[in-house]
Amino acid sequence: MTLNKLNPDFRTRVEMLRLEEGCRLTADLLGRVMARGQQKIQSQQKANEKAAKAKKQQGHSASEQKKAAMAALVHVCAVCKSQMPDPKTYKQHFENKHPKNPLPADLQDVAA
Repeated sequence: MTLNKLNPDFRTRVEMLRLEEGCRLTADLLGRVMARGQQKIQSQQKANEKAAKAKKQQGHSASEQKKAAMAALVHVCAVCKSQMPDPKTYKQHFENKHPKNPLPADLQDVAA
């Protein structure tokens, strides 16, 4: 194989190795250069997979989940200011935690 048939990057590496070691173009020398090229390709593929995985997980962080959970808590207890996701839970909370207080008007018609 001649140097002209090689990729320009490989050609440069082969020429550098040849000058360092003072040898001719051999299969061993060519194999060493190509192995480094293969390593580079594998590293790039691995980095691309890692980036794709990170992009896929974007939006699934703990802070994002907390924000979504807080947005779902829309009912606030008039007595203790704790937050509940729906009126049924709010009514159960009110009956269990505040039995001496009168039930708010908005919870009168909610089925428990």
